[in-house]
Amino acid sequence: MPIQVLMPALSPTMTEGNLVKWLKNEGDKIKAGEVIAEIETDKATMEVEAVDEGTLGKIVIEAGTDAVKVNSLIALILEDGEDASAINIPVAAVQPQSMTKPESAPIEIKANITAPSTALIQGARVFASPLAKSIATLKGINLNQIQGSGPHGRIVKSDVENTKSNSAPVTYSDSGFEDIKLNGMRKTIGKRLTDAKQTIPHFYLTIDCELDELLSFRTKLNAMPNAKVKLSVNDFVVKATALALMDEPDANVTFYGDYVRRYTQADVCVAVAIDGGLVTPIVKAANLKSLNEISLEVKDLAEKARAGKLPPEAYQGGSFTISNLGMYGIKHFDAIINPPQACILAVGAGEQRAVVRNGNIVAANMVTLTLSLDHRALDGAVGAAFLKALKGYIENPLSLLML
Repeated sequence: MPIQVLMPALSPTMTEGNLVKWLKNEGDKIKAGEVIAEIETDKATMEVEAVDEGTLGKIVIEAGTDAVKVNSLIALILEDGEDASAINIPVAAVQPQSMTKPESAPIEIKANITAPSTALIQGARVFASPLAKSIATLKGINLNQIQGSGPHGRIVKSDVENTKSNSAPVTYSDSGFEDIKLNGMRKTIGKRLTDAKQTIPHFYLTIDCELDELLSFRTKLNAMPNAKVKLSVNDFVVKATALALMDEPDANVTFYGDYVRRYTQADVCVAVAIDGGLVTPIVKAANLKSLNEISLEVKDLAEKARAGKLPPEAYQGGSFTISNLGMYGIKHFDAIINPPQACILAVGAGEQRAVVRNGNIVAANMVTLTLSLDHRALDGAVGAAFLKALKGYIENPLSLLML
């Protein structure tokens, strides 16, 4: 009996993924442990290994297919002695990833009379994926004129993309444009942050911190002959945040509906921008690590994230997040909370500002920090106490080495 290859769950929270590429063709010999496909999750592109050996008898889900449900059948492997006649794909095995019931009545999508005509799906029932229908509408393609290449003659995305339109697609500008397909990561970011903004009662607290002592201290540390790494301002912020969370543990929580979970260590997530999205790798127990250890770990995590090699355990979890846009010159911004966490710290750019000191106006390097809080989990007094502690560590950087 052919061996079923199912869409794997590459992380505990994964429910679907995009089948990016097949590295083997039908008829190819496969060894156990050999990489056969690449799957794009919401955070990275990961490799799928064969768990059995044999011959790749049938590719059920073609490369380039999006939103393939976990545990959907994606391929069949023939064991030794079996031939292609042994392949029998049950309809139920394919349905979870893409098949939907045909509409009970024909669908007709009519264009506004002042706009270019959109796709007309008329007459007999059209057996097509929702994505194929959407693309057809935008390209002005009649699905009745397309022969589907999917299971049981179903029209899939590639069928529509390879068909020329006889009418102009609906556009919203007379100038040139480019349609950029959203990858799995961007879709997930959009969904999670939309849910977060709509369901979490955000409130914000802002504080300014002087950086002169920190910058001077950082310069001295980086100039030391035995310096193992060049420390960044962000490394100091991570360490200071971790210690402030230990001082104010009620800010070091995640929210779970009818209870909050308070942590004994500060697992600090650091937002990293990558091609196509954003990931938040975790510096675990940052309160127990030195500035050098934090700096090396953040650099390593960022490199793996940008290379798409970050394992799920490196970005799932965490008790608090830092988002730093200071390197882009952003003075102040409000970050969206990453649930179930209850707080996220937005770090702006360090810059010289006029401040009043002892009745005199002087220049000082300042940074604006904004804390976004989930009002279901904590109140303003807790957030204010946390920012006060954080300010103390940033403005007295020697304390970061003493603790």
